Amino acid sequence: MTTDILEQCRATLYANDRGGYTVPTARLYPFQWNWDSAFVAMGWARFDRPRAWQEIEMLLRGQWKDGLIPQIIFHAPSDDYFPGPNVWQTGHTPETSGIPQPPVLATAVRNVLQLDPKGHTHMARIYPALLANHRWWAEARDPNGTGLVATLHPWETGMDNSPAWDAAMARVPTTTTTEIQRRDTGHIDASMRPKAEDYQRFIHLVDCFRDTGWNAAEMYRRSPFRVADIGTNAILLRAERDLLFLAESFGTEAERREINDRIARMASAQDTLWDAQKGIYVCRDLSTGTTMDVATSAGFLPLYANITTHAETLAATLTLWLEHARWLIPSTDPRDHRFEPKRYWRGPIWAVVNWMISDGFENADMKPAADLIRKQTRALIDSVGLYEYFDPTTGAGLGGTNFSWTAAIRLIMAEH
Repeated sequence: MTTDILEQCRATLYANDRGGYTVPTARLYPFQWNWDSAFVAMGWARFDRPRAWQEIEMLLRGQWKDGLIPQIIFHAPSDDYFPGPNVWQTGHTPETSGIPQPPVLATAVRNVLQLDPKGHTHMARIYPALLANHRWWAEARDPNGTGLVATLHPWETGMDNSPAWDAAMARVPTTTTTEIQRRDTGHIDASMRPKAEDYQRFIHLVDCFRDTGWNAAEMYRRSPFRVADIGTNAILLRAERDLLFLAESFGTEAERREINDRIARMASAQDTLWDAQKGIYVCRDLSTGTTMDVATSAGFLPLYANITTHAETLAATLTLWLEHARWLIPSTDPRDHRFEPKRYWRGPIWAVVNWMISDGFENADMKPAADLIRKQTRALIDSVGLYEYFDPTTGAGLGGTNFSWTAAIRLIMAEH
């Protein structure tokens, strides 16, 4: 069975290859997505290392001069997705969206490089691009040097309709100057997707940012949604640690000091997001200064960033969640009244998040927790298939099928 599923994973990546970049799945997501491609590159590296480097380099074709690596790169036209480049109007070639996604890329580059020592030949272009991107995060999203970067749109967090954003998104108007023409519900049952009102607020933010001419400082100032997402901050901190590793071989002493300074500042700041009552890290609304009252799977991710202070408490929280969900790890605390087991990021399991959290528990010497997450993730994929996400109460596959990052994670988890 294991051989069969791994062959299916490889076949899925080949089927979703569009000539150097990998779409998440056919039709539903017909372009190159930022953090998807980072995970997918690690999957490719398990059996086709040149193709892994090509995935990374194609993603970097979309990088802006200021260092931003956008959420979406529109390499080829498609009418299957909204909003397309005609809505974003960023004026870049290739056409791109105008916001980021969780910065997994430096971690992926380190992972691929360790599998392919000959990959050093790629780093003359890649390392400076990574450094520029991390500087963008510090300058554009933490202009006051607090150690916590802001996200200005739920899409930037990757966890689009998480209940963690409900209160902050309630301040975002539902009016838009762009006609909303959703394509996703034509491919996937609407009960598994964000609601219509969510999309109205999502597009209002896109309209707002487009009106600034995609000026990063003005976007930060004007956005009615501004949160310190624990997931994005933890993923960035892990990426900074991996960038520092790369800088040992490819950077300068001054760059290593710069990265070290950011790491120290970020690690200290993430401590302020610990919620002792919930036994997990939470997000903060930067507009009000209040913490979010929702526990999500992102709250385990500081372990992935090598913040291990509360590892035992986080393992206990995981055990509590498992008492209320058959499968790990729900994207929202299954005891929460906002938990929806089938609706996108309001409850379902995502293999990429499971991989990051299992990696975090492993690094914290909490091997039983790491092994349990991996075992359950492999079992879900092997028995149900390469779905986009999974119902934590039944194990049913949800969302898109033949999904690239699910295939990539299964290939990576074959090593454990």
